[in-house]
Amino acid sequence: MKFWKMNGAGNDFIILNNLEEGLPPEAFPGLARTLCERHMSLGADGLMAVDAPLQGGDFRMLFFNSDGSVGEMCGNGARCICRYGYENGLAGETQTIETTAGIVTGRRVDRRSYRIRLNDPSVIDLHRPAKAHGETWDCAYVELGNPGIPHAVVLCPGLSRADRTKLLGLGRALRHASAFPRGANVNFCDVDSPQGITELTYERGVEDFTYACGTGSGASVLALTLMGRVTGQDVAVSVPGGTLRVTIDREGGDIRNIWLTGPTNIVCKGEITDEELEMRNEE
Repeated sequence: MKFWKMNGAGNDFIILNNLEEGLPPEAFPGLARTLCERHMSLGADGLMAVDAPLQGGDFRMLFFNSDGSVGEMCGNGARCICRYGYENGLAGETQTIETTAGIVTGRRVDRRSYRIRLNDPSVIDLHRPAKAHGETWDCAYVELGNPGIPHAVVLCPGLSRADRTKLLGLGRALRHASAFPRGANVNFCDVDSPQGITELTYERGVEDFTYACGTGSGASVLALTLMGRVTGQDVAVSVPGGTLRVTIDREGGDIRNIWLTGPTNIVCKGEITDEELEMRNEE
């Protein structure tokens, strides 16, 4: 199989063109688990496949986490796949991508920067208590899209100085907290200024911190904007893999658009020859 390896602010993905490969849907969870294993194969946070559109879009994006679970959508993945679509002639300077969470539109800013409109929020709860480690944590809860991508937003002053091991344990506990029936991505945030935040995301499906989370950045800036902590206009989100920028368009009390802008990087292109996949076929 031919593949591209890309990352968006360090959030990395393997991309397959299923218009050419013609793989059955049931093949992808196993492919994701095998190919995303960093020491044994290509390694990535997730696997994406381009497939035929069903709703008039340019193409459909199938997304699988590294543990093989289906992801509703991925913001950094969508930015990367927009560039993939543009550079492979599947879409023009603007892209319409079909995802499990709904339609996502993208735009080429320059050769490496892409901007997408994230899915509309279907749930916004600025105060949802969640129990973890014997304490109750005041979280904001946001779902983007329908079915929504679940995000918990936790204010964490001094995030850059926090004990990463303890924070990882807390992220894992909150991810499974009963307050979030479908589980949640957990976004720890420190407000640096009205125009900037620092963020670290524990992603479900990866079950670890990632270098960046696009939908997490969008959900965090949305929640913090509604709390009056940030302006919502071109807010810089500092993540381990770089900087993403989020803008919230509002009309009265309604959220009209959530825009996510950031870098993409084509790391390599090639052919997958992973013999573990052949062994599984032989079995």
